[in-house]
Amino acid sequence: MSDLLFLFGFLGAAIALIFAVVQRGKVRKFSEGTDTMKKIAAAIRAGANAYLKRQYKAMVKFFIVVVIILAILAIIGMVSPFVPFAFVTGGFWSCLAGFIGMRIATSANARTANAASESLNKGLRVAFSSGAVMGFTVVGLGLLDISIWFLILRFGFHREAAEIANTMVMFGMGASAAALFARVGGGIFTKAADVGADLVGKVEAGIPEDDPRNPAVIADNVGDNVGDVAGMGADLYESYVGSILATFAIGASASYGFNGMFLPLALAVVGVICSVIGTFFIRTGEKASQKELLKTLRTGTYFAAALAAVLSIPLTYFIMKDVEGARWWGILISIFCGLIAGCAIGYFTEFFTSDTYKPTQKLSATSETGSATVIIGGISLGLKSTVAPILIVCVAVIISFLVSGGTLNTASGAYEISFSSGLYGIGIAAVGMLSTLGITLATDAYGPVADNAGGIAEMSGLGEEVRERTDALDSLGNTTAATGKGFAIGSAALTALALLVSYIDIAKAKVGFELDLSVTNPAVLVGLFLGAMLVFVFSAMTMSAVQKAAQNIVVEVRRQFREITGIMEGSADPDYESCVDLCTRGALKEMVAPSLLAVIVPIVVGIVLGVEGVVGLLGGTCVTGFAMAVFMSNSGGAWDNAK
Repeated sequence: MSDLLFLFGFLGAAIALIFAVVQRGKVRKFSEGTDTMKKIAAAIRAGANAYLKRQYKAMVKFFIVVVIILAILAIIGMVSPFVPFAFVTGGFWSCLAGFIGMRIATSANARTANAASESLNKGLRVAFSSGAVMGFTVVGLGLLDISIWFLILRFGFHREAAEIANTMVMFGMGASAAALFARVGGGIFTKAADVGADLVGKVEAGIPEDDPRNPAVIADNVGDNVGDVAGMGADLYESYVGSILATFAIGASASYGFNGMFLPLALAVVGVICSVIGTFFIRTGEKASQKELLKTLRTGTYFAAALAAVLSIPLTYFIMKDVEGARWWGILISIFCGLIAGCAIGYFTEFFTSDTYKPTQKLSATSETGSATVIIGGISLGLKSTVAPILIVCVAVIISFLVSGGTLNTASGAYEISFSSGLYGIGIAAVGMLSTLGITLATDAYGPVADNAGGIAEMSGLGEEVRERTDALDSLGNTTAATGKGFAIGSAALTALALLVSYIDIAKAKVGFELDLSVTNPAVLVGLFLGAMLVFVFSAMTMSAVQKAAQNIVVEVRRQFREITGIMEGSADPDYESCVDLCTRGALKEMVAPSLLAVIVPIVVGIVLGVEGVVGLLGGTCVTGFAMAVFMSNSGGAWDNAK
């Protein structure tokens, strides 16, 4: 197979980025509305920019330290000399994807509110177009980064498949580090502002949500953008490139050569094209119900997935049919498994979080007996909701492994080869799930824009009819945000498994002896326990961080209500900037400890327990983290819509 075929990645990147620019132009054509709406949108935009600027400064310090360490390791020959550069570029592109998404989101919020004053469909189109900018920017930059690195390593330095794959996996680590900081910092900001604003404004003062008299209302809207847009963009960028690069490495380990590396890249490009086509199916009527709004978004994503499945048939056949030891039809079924699993996880997340289905309706009904029963019901719902996504991923993993040539017959002399073939099936299933990320992320990033639009409509005093439309879009956004999180969690589980396998392969090559990865090995068993514990400790630290930051917001909002005369009468403006600054400082301060915990613990475990301990740690983290993430995401989404 010709290496020049890898230039196909540049074509996919160009299509995605050009489409993102076109969608940005569509959004910018709409007016931001009245002077009041423009002023509010500008305040949200300024707050989001200020936060990200300070967050990126903190991240740069971390990256400098890591790059110095990697450079030392490269000098002594422990890693490739390209690794420090790969780490930096991964982090840079991840941050850039999130930043671009945040910029368009803060530009589209007022435009969505103003478009909703004309019709529901126009409001939906503006919000979705802004989400499409984020979705296609993520996949476009991901494909561009992968293609550039392959070009440099293959044509510039004439490296072979295995070395290229193992080096490129490292820039996935850089993207992971950036996503970690973006997710943790942005998440602390958005939840602290949300909780602080509601506790004092809605509960104590009795004023509506998004009321302009609430000093924390701008911080709340800023948080939607830095957490659920910039953070999600960086997060899914990491999963997207991570799945492709891990499959690169597994393909090289399975001796599939450049064919095994080209298939995931080609599949991602096909997914971009299918996602572009799917966006044209998203439109709705003026009197659409929540069920109809959900249906139109689902139609676009399902169509893109179905088209990708059809196009993957000739793609897989022509790339893999002549590769020795590869079952092209089994690999094809693995791709189908990934696509179906992604859609199924999205559906079940929607089922447990949308107010058009019984679980959330029943949760809402429990409010008649007080807050305690709502809390208990939401926790129960979240716990039950873990069943479907976990079973879906388990089935996808088993089927992909077996049909691709994997076997658990350890007595066979061909065990290692067949095992690698099966693992390639799991990796390509992850790529299949994420191949239509462009449109999937567009439906997710749409949510915070719709949420902001509702807040701007309320603060600007727009008519009741407009507020009803933005409320409908906001409720839909709560569901799509939860669905997007479910998709991100499921894809992260498959990607993490593929990356774990890649790590094991690299470790075997470095240590030069066979690893004992059985659960009876004390190092593996202890690692599993530590990995499970790490998830709970990390969750506790981030929740504690939200609590501390929210307490500061509560104190500040109470102070302003008490000391600034005329706020409640509307004759004096609150000090919005102080709340934004409090959230910024609190989020940046509190994100350090949990972020470093996730980075330092694997290193310490590796020093104490060795490679086997790290494998156990990563395995325990993946399994426990998957269940915990689904539980928390779905409980939160259901509570949000139940209210």
